[in-house]
Amino acid sequence: MRIILCTGNPGKMIELRALLPEGIELGSLADGGLPTELPENGDTLEANALEKARFAFGRCGEPCLADDTGLEVDTLNGLPGVLSARYAGEAKDAQANMRKLLRELDGKEPRTARFRTVIAFVGPDDEALFEGTVEGRILEAPRGDGGFGYDPLFVPQGEERTFAEMDAAAKNAISHRARAVEKAVRYLKDRYALR
Repeated sequence: MRIILCTGNPGKMIELRALLPEGIELGSLADGGLPTELPENGDTLEANALEKARFAFGRCGEPCLADDTGLEVDTLNGLPGVLSARYAGEAKDAQANMRKLLRELDGKEPRTARFRTVIAFVGPDDEALFEGTVEGRILEAPRGDGGFGYDPLFVPQGEERTFAEMDAAAKNAISHRARAVEKAVRYLKDRYALR
């Protein structure tokens, strides 16, 4: 079964490819003949994920998976949340986003936060949503060179390392995206009788 992954983010493509079972072939936007930027006009992660998956499915006719992920910081009333990728502007500049987040958190406590991923699946006869969350805290300065986005600032609960300090296997064992993908895979295996 081939599923088109609705993202232009190479980091997400690598993570998801590692998390999906062998019975599922992951296609890129280019494989589906789709543009690199998909619409994201929702005000929730759920709305954005569904919008991207529906848009892509409507144009390529293949099953589509789309995710939207947000970093929700308690002291900032859940921000950046759905605005995570564009927190510092439309350029989606991860370094600028981290700098803005650190400015907003300067002198504020607690620094508790969570990463939340919502994955939407849209197929010929069905739609489904799957959510994964990981709790943690935001550091005062970035650490590590791995991962992407806010990974250098985020330490998951029960860990001392940031996501950016972990190798892919360690991150994938506990990440929000891995938890959402696990639910999606269970659904796909049941629905489409995959091994």
